[in-house]
Amino acid sequence: MGVELFLDLLSQPCRALYIFARSNNIPFEFKLVDLMKGQHKSEEFQKVNLLMMVPALRDGSFTLAESPWVLAMTSFREGPSWQRGRSGWKKRWGSSSSRKPINRS
Repeated sequence: MGVELFLDLLSQPCRALYIFARSNNIPFEFKLVDLMKGQHKSEEFQKVNLLMMVPALRDGSFTLAESPWVLAMTSFREGPSWQRGRSGWKKRWGSSSSRKPINRS
């Protein structure tokens, strides 16, 4: 069993996670949780996420429910080589959050 992502593409965090996983060729099984039908409040989904919120990730017996952590886990599971990772940022901009690299003497 691989990574299962519980998503509803009407949700912006779900769309961000879906686009990220697809654009970086991260294999996952898409599980639709229809928010308009209230599927996120069902007993079945509550077993995946006690908070009853999407997105959620399940990898075997491990589950994750907070969207920033789901995104991070999805990227790190496939390795830190995804395009906008920390190393890519440092190579392009240095260790600063500004657009100018830091010149260290």
